[in-house]
Amino acid sequence: MDKNTIIGLLLIFGLFLGYSFYSSNKAKKAYEAQQEQAEKEAAAAAANKTDSTTVALADTTKPQPAPNLGPTVRTPEPHTTANSNGLFGYADTAKTGDFVVKTNKGEYHIARIGGYVNYVKFNDIYTYAPKGQKKPQLILFDQNTTSMSIDLTMNDTQCPRVQTKNCYFSSPKDTLIVKKDSATLALRMYPYYRADSAHSAYATLDSSAYIEFLYQFKANDFKFDYSVHFVNMGSYMASNKKDFTLNWEAQLRNVEKNYDYERDNTTLFFMDNLNEVDNLKERESDSKNFSTELKWVSFKQQFFTSTIIAKNAFRKGELKVNVPNGKNSKNSKIGDELKDFDAQLVMNVANTDDSRFDMSFYFGPNQYKQLKTYDLNLERQVPMGWGFFLLHWINRFIILPIFNWLEAYGISYGIIILILSVFIKIIILPVAYKTYMSSAKMRVLKPELEELNKKYPKQEDAMKKQQATMTLYKKAGVSPMSGCLPMLLQLPILYAMFRFFPASYELRQQPFLWADDLSTYDSILDLSFNIPFYGDHVSLFTLLMTVATIVYTWLNNRLMSVGNQDQMKMMKWMMYLMPILFLGMFNSFSAALTYYYLLINLITFLQMWIFRMAINEDKLRKQIAANMTKPVKKSRWQERMEAAMKEQQRLANQKK
Repeated sequence: MDKNTIIGLLLIFGLFLGYSFYSSNKAKKAYEAQQEQAEKEAAAAAANKTDSTTVALADTTKPQPAPNLGPTVRTPEPHTTANSNGLFGYADTAKTGDFVVKTNKGEYHIARIGGYVNYVKFNDIYTYAPKGQKKPQLILFDQNTTSMSIDLTMNDTQCPRVQTKNCYFSSPKDTLIVKKDSATLALRMYPYYRADSAHSAYATLDSSAYIEFLYQFKANDFKFDYSVHFVNMGSYMASNKKDFTLNWEAQLRNVEKNYDYERDNTTLFFMDNLNEVDNLKERESDSKNFSTELKWVSFKQQFFTSTIIAKNAFRKGELKVNVPNGKNSKNSKIGDELKDFDAQLVMNVANTDDSRFDMSFYFGPNQYKQLKTYDLNLERQVPMGWGFFLLHWINRFIILPIFNWLEAYGISYGIIILILSVFIKIIILPVAYKTYMSSAKMRVLKPELEELNKKYPKQEDAMKKQQATMTLYKKAGVSPMSGCLPMLLQLPILYAMFRFFPASYELRQQPFLWADDLSTYDSILDLSFNIPFYGDHVSLFTLLMTVATIVYTWLNNRLMSVGNQDQMKMMKWMMYLMPILFLGMFNSFSAALTYYYLLINLITFLQMWIFRMAINEDKLRKQIAANMTKPVKKSRWQERMEAAMKEQQRLANQKK
């Protein structure tokens, strides 16, 4: 690499850095202006709506009275016909629509028929939309994509089984606004008792008995409490039944740019009675039955998770995930089905006259630092390289703290990745220096190694050549492994970054340069066709990364071309082929990841130039020459090699 090349690379890097700062600030201002406009429109829409059922926070914790039914029996609505002659046939036809809860984090709807959360919309989180289009607020699921019910076994021949998803729930409050502290929404379903001795019909509601669903929301938390409370229900329910199955079904929908990647990172997670976190298969349909306890179950997407957590434990459960056929990034759109989930969880209740089963829900980002605060191992859903201790240690204790520390200063995420890349290269600078020094020593010894290749050209002399080579290294004070081991030490960091960037919620929808979302691929050209092993778009960060890797390989091969020439030719071809293969593999990966690998290559160029300027190879050659004049004590390994060679020669002479 000559002086002009070095100056050119530095100028390109400087221009790239300056443009990065300029573009990131410009993109950030445009993004903030868009979000501010969206918030204004949402506030204006809310101001135009008047809701007479909205209550103050202080009113939400008062005891809930039984509904005032009057002397007559209300007629159930048509959608409760399954229970119209049953125990829970009551429905107040004057009250329709869902219960609504609004916190600083989002809006939650709770079904009046069923009493379960059937709609979650976040306040300041948005679904992906192409550049230039307005991003809608993200809806995690709605009435058409989720269902939850508890199976009740009743002491009644006409209605032996009741599902709460078909039952009417009443509450004096239809809307709950939680702007500070916390508030509770209590929903009740009341039974009827028989009107005559013949037990021919249900006639009067029993307000002293009920099943109550208690929801307690916090103003600034994605997690909220949920309890099922049985009061005076012993005479209505089967006396020998203490287990009740909660059946939760959901169909998760695509909300990210890359459908394939989001689908492959969507699955069902759970924690068992040993506090071990595991998941069902990610790329195919799967199911699992548990005869032991479960602490929590989570329907996890790429960046969001829907979790039900037992205060103590679910007694057992059955978990399923189903992958729909025929969907991929080419024929899908935002809102399409990702996967179907089904969790059947068994709750054990001591008695049905006065007992409760306490749970909680978490509907929110799959963000490590957020999930970690609950101390429930929920953060194990974030792919940090949990399969190998060194990977998740690097991510949890080095990369993530630095990332969050820089994030607190409000710096563009593209610049944060740049600073992080420089920091990592500084940390491993001694390793990189040792690697370069090893290659420099090998270059100095190149003439001697070529002489050994000429001296032992035959295949049967391979052992002699190997012994002579090791003797030469020993005399020169060179260890070939000193160049390999430092490279191996860098691999865990590179792979840790491979896990960290695509899983980092902080990068979601963060723009930088031409990329509108660092968490997914950047595209400067969308193709109307699909190229096998490449894709239907062109990622510029991936192209630049590939070019930088090929240039680095070329420079490295110029500096190091020692050893068996046939083997070196094969190795060179492999080293050039790998970046081409990576071009196809990384084309649909996170732009943050390919941008990081590009930066690492550029910084490595700079390091190589600094090392080359700092190391005088003429002085190094003299030092090695001086080392070769000193007597060298043979190592045990070298003694074994010589003994093996003598034994080989002895056997060869015997054959003659």
